[in-house]
Amino acid sequence: MQTSHASVSALIRATIFVRDLNVALRFYRALGMSESYYEGDLEHPSASAVLGFEQHYPYPIKILKVAGPNFGMLGLFQLAPEHNAQQVPIATGAARVGEVALVFYVPNLDDILPRLKQLGAAWLPKPEQFEMGSISQREVCIRDADGTLLNLVERDPNMQNLRTPEMEF
Repeated sequence: MQTSHASVSALIRATIFVRDLNVALRFYRALGMSESYYEGDLEHPSASAVLGFEQHYPYPIKILKVAGPNFGMLGLFQLAPEHNAQQVPIATGAARVGEVALVFYVPNLDDILPRLKQLGAAWLPKPEQFEMGSISQREVCIRDADGTLLNLVERDPNMQNLRTPEMEF
């Protein structure tokens, strides 16, 4: 086994706590997260304890990924109504301090955005031409049906495999 000097791994997975697992599944599968890494119910009370809930309810979950290594995955956990999931207002509009955006490369925004709107995108402004240094690319921030912020970047998804910066600083 190779020893690493890193104090943390690459981001393995982001988890979104959703109101309706099936709605979220359709949305993220349409985006391209087509492989299932894991699906089942978290039955053990340790799942609730880790999340800070005193009362335990089983969580149906699915962990999705694209083809390839087991990182950059997306966990979808459906919270129980008893955890007041339905009472939390759905975020809308622009990014807020403390919020995280999930960033994905997509080959063509014009192809994917109508489908995501049909599947529940809650906020969908028009794409903008983003400029930074020598990079010029189309981007858009949208929200899924639960209000999670996504940044979609029109780039070849294979660019995720680069091992050096995409631009000189």
